[in-house]
This record gives sequence, C-alpha cells and structure tokens, in this order.
Amino acid sequence: MKSAALPNDASRPDAALLEAMQADDETAFEELYKRYSYQLFNLAYGKLKNREVAEELVQDLFETLWSKRSDAHIQQLSHYLFSAIRYRIINYIKSEKVRTSYELFCRLNQSNADTGTEATVAHNDLNEALAAGMQHLSEKTQEVFRLSRLEQYTIPEISVRVNLSEKTVEYHLRKSLKLMRHYLRHFLSLLWPFLFFIK
Repeated sequence: MKSAALPNDASRPDAALLEAMQADDETAFEELYKRYSYQLFNLAYGKLKNREVAEELVQDLFETLWSKRSDAHIQQLSHYLFSAIRYRIINYIKSEKVRTSYELFCRLNQSNADTGTEATVAHNDLNEALAAGMQHLSEKTQEVFRLSRLEQYTIPEISVRVNLSEKTVEYHLRKSLKLMRHYLRHFLSLLWPFLFFIK
C-alpha cells in the first residue's frame, strides 16, 4: 500500500519514518534508503573493495528491512542498520573463505587425467550429502540451518525471520550442526568453519 508523499520526509526523525514504514508507507522507506544507503555502501566497500558485492549487501539489507517491516523490533535504526551490514560483511568474508577452501580442495584432489570430472564429482557428492543430511532435520531446524549456513543470516536476523528467540535459534543451530557433522563427515577437513562454529 503506497501512502501519499509527505513534503517534509527529509526532515522527519528516523523513529517517525520507521513507524511509518512499519505501517506500509513506501515513501518513508524510500527516505530511509536515501538517508543511509550511501553510508552503508561506503562501509561495505571500504571493507571488501568490491563495488558489486557492497551494493548487493546493501540492497539485501534494505530488502530484508522492508519485507520484515511489520515483524522487526528495532529500537535505534542507525545502530540496527550498521550492525546488520557489518554482520553481512563478516558472513560474506566467511562464505568466501569456505568457497576458496572448497575450490582448493577440488584442485588438490583432481587427477591429471580428468580434472573437470573430479571437481564435478566432488561438488555433487558434497551437495548430495548436504541434501541427505537436511532431510533428517525437523522443519524448523532445517529452516534455521538453511538461513544460517546457506544464506548467511546471523542469529539475530534469523530470530526475527522465524519468530523465535535467539536462544531457541542457537538451540536449533547446535542441533542441526551436530547431525550435519555426521552426514558430512567425509568433508569435515574442508567444511570445519561451516559446521563447527555458531555465529
């Protein structure tokens, strides 16, 4: 639902804009985007030195802010936004390390005769083991695992998305990691940061 534009949006405090956004006011959301997106982009770009990734992280943050506007419990918007972008930066760096480790793993285990096939088989084996393991998780535990490990959301963000306390999210995550370590045991040397750390 789009509300009529207010002439003084730029001068309204964050709290008022946040309240309006939570009531589905798109112009308030657009003002918050204009107010903070450039600062958040500069922070992400300064850490990652990658313009495209920095833009994607900021876009994802604001998409989440809008899609979860009615469920979010935000006390201080600027603190929330800068904390959230820092979490996304950290998670991106961690996911890149896992990806790089996996690529190295594939290269080191490729035979001289057929390197492409070796890498494909290793990748498929990992995906099959991951899918098989997830089938043994309850629906809620599976959702928490997917959001944490595959989509790189933080515990506070997952808590908001699934409407559970952070303690309960941590419980589901510990439960999923314990079981997934069994199903992915042949890949543990590669995936230790993916499966052993609560974040």
